[in-house]
Amino acid sequence: MKETCWDDCIISKNSVKVSSDVAKSRSLVETAKGRIDYTNEAEIKESNANYILEDYYTSILEIVHANALLSGYKINNHICTGFYLRDILKRDDLFRIFDDLRFKRNSLTYYGKKMDFETAKIAIINAKSLIKKLFELK
Repeated sequence: MKETCWDDCIISKNSVKVSSDVAKSRSLVETAKGRIDYTNEAEIKESNANYILEDYYTSILEIVHANALLSGYKINNHICTGFYLRDILKRDDLFRIFDDLRFKRNSLTYYGKKMDFETAKIAIINAKSLIKKLFELK
């Protein structure tokens, strides 16, 4: 089943209801912060921009999953992670940024299609902006 919304994610069991897990949520956030700090230290160059984006994307996943755990959900794929932002948190703005980053990261990871340097730099700026907005969520 190809999910088109959060309800599809629940039906397909790619998102499941779980007990809220504060400890695991905190751990995911700390891991994300560590990766972000490490990645922030890197000088963005043509040779590493795609990999820096991957690190930021991984941190974004960890932050969203931490939030979902506090809400009592475990999300099992990236599509449903986006739908959590859009349909549960009602943040279409965050969903659109996330989905664009997901597409770019998938092109690199699964199809070996590297972004040109300018596109990668813009994606990194968008990833950093999304991370900031995710940390501001209550």
